[in-house]
Amino acid sequence: MTAPPLFSAPAFAPPTADAVLEGLDPEQREVATAVHGPVCVLAGAGTGKTRAITHRIAYGVRAGVFQPATVLAVTFTARAAGEMRGRLRQLGATGVQARTFHSAALRQLQYFWPRAVGGELPRLVERKAQLVAEAAARCRIRLDRTELRDVTAEIEWSKVTQTVPEDYPAAVAGAGREPPRDPAETGRIYAGYEQLKRDRGVIDFEDVLLLTVGVLEDRADVAELVRAQYQHFVVDEYQDVNPLQQRLLELWLGGRNTLCVVGDASQTIYSFTGATPDFLLGFRTRYPDATVVRLVRDYRSTPQVVHLANGLLARATGRAARHRLELVSQREPGPAPVFTEYSDEPAEAEGTAQRIRSLLAPAAEGGAGLRASEVAVLFRTNAQSEVYEQALADLDIPYQLRGAERFFERQEVREAGLLLRGAARAGGGDEAVDAASSVPDQVRAVLSSRGWSPRPPAGSGAARDRWESLAALVRLAEDFTASRPGVTLSDFVAELDGRASAQHAPTVEGVTLASLHAAKGLEWDAVFLVGLSEGMVPITHARTEEQVEEERRLLYVGVTRARLHLSLSWAVARSPGGRAGRGPSRFLEGLRAGTSGSAARSRPGSGAGPGAGRRAVRPRGPIRCRVCRRVLSEAVERKLRRCEDCPSDLNEALYERLRDWRGRQASALGLPAYCVFTDATLTAIAEDPPGSVAELSAVPGVGRAKIDRYGADVLALCAGQELAVEPDEPA
Repeated sequence: MTAPPLFSAPAFAPPTADAVLEGLDPEQREVATAVHGPVCVLAGAGTGKTRAITHRIAYGVRAGVFQPATVLAVTFTARAAGEMRGRLRQLGATGVQARTFHSAALRQLQYFWPRAVGGELPRLVERKAQLVAEAAARCRIRLDRTELRDVTAEIEWSKVTQTVPEDYPAAVAGAGREPPRDPAETGRIYAGYEQLKRDRGVIDFEDVLLLTVGVLEDRADVAELVRAQYQHFVVDEYQDVNPLQQRLLELWLGGRNTLCVVGDASQTIYSFTGATPDFLLGFRTRYPDATVVRLVRDYRSTPQVVHLANGLLARATGRAARHRLELVSQREPGPAPVFTEYSDEPAEAEGTAQRIRSLLAPAAEGGAGLRASEVAVLFRTNAQSEVYEQALADLDIPYQLRGAERFFERQEVREAGLLLRGAARAGGGDEAVDAASSVPDQVRAVLSSRGWSPRPPAGSGAARDRWESLAALVRLAEDFTASRPGVTLSDFVAELDGRASAQHAPTVEGVTLASLHAAKGLEWDAVFLVGLSEGMVPITHARTEEQVEEERRLLYVGVTRARLHLSLSWAVARSPGGRAGRGPSRFLEGLRAGTSGSAARSRPGSGAGPGAGRRAVRPRGPIRCRVCRRVLSEAVERKLRRCEDCPSDLNEALYERLRDWRGRQASALGLPAYCVFTDATLTAIAEDPPGSVAELSAVPGVGRAKIDRYGADVLALCAGQELAVEPDEPA
């Protein structure tokens, strides 16, 4: 079936109401003609939801049901609102208001403030961080830049969930959030921030919504005027509405049911900001007579991409999963999604860049002839961008970063560079640096003062992003010294400077590098979903079932960004020659060959480019705690096969024998002890001693190479035997 154009508009406005409906599919037409009563449109990715609702507004206007000035269409970004206004103009529906929640509320507040309160509306503070910092200082609480950003985000979450400062500690506990600081301290800073605003007569963006709600609740005359002006409402991306926005919407309606909402619960990925799909999923409960239309014809993606997306959601759980939409592609068949395992992260980046170069090559040269702007590389965290920036730059492929600063321009990276440069010049004087025995240890010592630690901070947010950036610098140091023995800290600083200066400036016509969150609402001909290893997708701090399911939805959003080419990849080790202890994301189970699905996975050397993985994929499902059976996400917990706080049955005598044996092996090989086995691996072995090669290979961190070299010794020690053989010779 030939797909109707999604985003093309006529050169002139349709002459009649019926002409507005031309080119719509049956479900889109049903949306467009449902101009009375409450309407709920459940629209899957790529199904033309914006097309449907703009044609609904235009049809209602041309049919005389709506007066343009009485329609308010609300969306979540200024870009989306602008696009909607443009489409409405082309359809002959000029005069309709299309705004964000904040823009619509601010416009009303500015108009009615003199009447409702008197005087001029207080000045709007666009950046609240400075006031938050001052409030913290008044509470004698010192916040660094990262903590300031996180506490500011907590204040914003509190306000959109209508939580007052004194209720913050209880609210954050009830919501299951992991606060960046002690909740009592955050509550005090929040209270101080609100007092500072009152003292200075200023308001913030959240206040715009709160004050509009207050005026409409307290002044019936104002509410009546607003409701007389706006009589028909359309809300796009309704799954992302927060409680404060929903309260404002209800006040605008004033008990009427002239509302059309559009959304997809399977694309709810912003719950950490207070967004919830509950209002979308509960629409029929609030409006039993609502017209409900499901848009499932996918005009964006090929059947192969759609099949993968449907399969990904088929294993989802929770309330949103029960309302998932089964998409049906309307495009011609295309290439199968490619699953590729790489030996390490640099190999994954190099292989991805090589595949992108082949797609950009002209058809006459065997490529796909794609433009660079039609290709995207999507990752879970912004800190993953650097290795892909470098890999693309090495092949002279232009790129642009979306939703993130370039790696070497991030403030924490610039600060770290200054500190490392100072430490290299000093050549001594810093006890921690002087005591370090290697360049990576020196880097860790320097960066520890800026927030780096061996374990990442709990939760997400700015603190996690900052840690990821610093951890990337530590990994760079490890990789640099591994490939060039005898280098100094000064050599590493020179390497950093060279990497920073060699990066290409972002260009408009470039491959997009973006996080999965930043990719929402966008699409490309070719999408590379990278870093899909367990612990990254789902990310380690997703502990509850609800959090894990949001990670699944995030991957679903990534998959559905692809029109034609889709590649999914992961690396079994972090760095070249590193321990191959990583597995693919649990979400890929059943989607790729060798598990329980039929999707194709590329084999080493099958077009993935240099650096593709060299071993077969072992299917790996979720690892559960052997004590309480909770699904484990933390790397150390997965290795131990139990929660860190669950009871341990460690055989201490065996653990000591294993440590002694590891020390002898490491000394003979001239390697750090952890290169033989990490402490966590030894603990896992000593807690549940294996009796066979098969049982030993089931221990995370024990791969084929380790079994070939050390398996006999480990099994002998577990059996209580004494070893009389000498350590292995160096490889």
